[in-house]
Amino acid sequence: MPRMIDQIRASKLPSNMMQFAARGALQVPPAGNIEILVYLARNNKIFGDTARMTLAGWDEKACLAVAADPQTPREVLDYLVSPDNLRPHLLPALLENPSVAESELARLALSAQRETAEAILKSERVKSLPAVAQALRANPYLKKQEVEALGKIAEKHVAAEQASAAEQPTLATEEPTAEPSPHPEIPEAAPAPESAGSGEDEEAVSVYLKENAAEISAAGDKPFQAIGGVVELLGADYFPVTQSEEIKAPSPAPAAAPAASAPAAKKEQPPAEPKRQNTLQKINSLDVKGRIQLALKGNKEERSILIRDGTKVVALAVLEAPKISDGEVEKFASQKNVLEAVLRQIPLKRRFIKNYIVVRNLVANPRTPLDLGLGLMKNLLVGDLKNLSANKEVSETIRKLALKMYKQKIEDASRKRS
Repeated sequence: MPRMIDQIRASKLPSNMMQFAARGALQVPPAGNIEILVYLARNNKIFGDTARMTLAGWDEKACLAVAADPQTPREVLDYLVSPDNLRPHLLPALLENPSVAESELARLALSAQRETAEAILKSERVKSLPAVAQALRANPYLKKQEVEALGKIAEKHVAAEQASAAEQPTLATEEPTAEPSPHPEIPEAAPAPESAGSGEDEEAVSVYLKENAAEISAAGDKPFQAIGGVVELLGADYFPVTQSEEIKAPSPAPAAAPAASAPAAKKEQPPAEPKRQNTLQKINSLDVKGRIQLALKGNKEERSILIRDGTKVVALAVLEAPKISDGEVEKFASQKNVLEAVLRQIPLKRRFIKNYIVVRNLVANPRTPLDLGLGLMKNLLVGDLKNLSANKEVSETIRKLALKMYKQKIEDASRKRS
């Protein structure tokens, strides 16, 4: 069998033998046939469709043995647990198989329908995997009590991580004293003290800094650098060269000139542009911890800039801000100039994934990772599937699947009418 799969991977078999392979007719054990079929389904443009159809009708008992075997190749397990290929009777075995990747289970949990979500909830292994439990909590088909139960499990994981972190005294003692200087500047940078929810903001900052202490420490003193550059961030008209020079010119005059000249300077100076310039200057003056605090406590304009911070731990902090609105997240989901980590984090939050516009924007965003877009597509309405199938910015895989799902939904609707 190894020689056969190796020959197929090297494209050394003749065409008629490849046809036999795609139909599962080779004289190899069932597990070997499944491995060959999965490889063809995922990698061969000519025989891939035939291999997928063969796999869909393959003997369930043989598939179950492969799904439960920890020695099964990772490529096969990833294919079987994928939401597009999953067979319900294989799910319990796949959930308990230690060789099935946590990332694949999290992807499945995020987009699972009600029956699949119920099966995942029964798995003991899932309860020991924080990423899967977190993704499952964001699933819109879960009941309130189920989300609460998963929340308790997540709290246990956090407590265990904090206990292990407490065993490292050097990190715990050195990190808070390493960069004390930014803290006095933060209240001036953020408008949080003006709001009644400043206590909630401070708590959010404290929690986020503790949970991401290692990543913050690794980021060091990395300065702010917007994905795509500052000009693309704020627009070419934000900082005209002539006006920025005019702003610098009057600054020394008030110190030497009489007070009467100051009002004239204020009248000539446009109020909007210095504010925008000051916001960016303020962000540029902050270190990583300072920008995190501003992301959690700042205003909408500051969040719109920090979401594009090239430092991942800062950009993700924006999504944890207590004051962030659904409209902001809808915009973030459609942006092509944010980190991939931001787009992956959005659907992991239950509040955001329940917003249909957020889901639609993520799927239509060419920056969205392919696996995430494919997992969210099943939630789209017929009209959006049609638009997506004609969207040349997204990948060909997304377009083809959107067209297939659109036709299927149209056919299902016509059957119900007749």
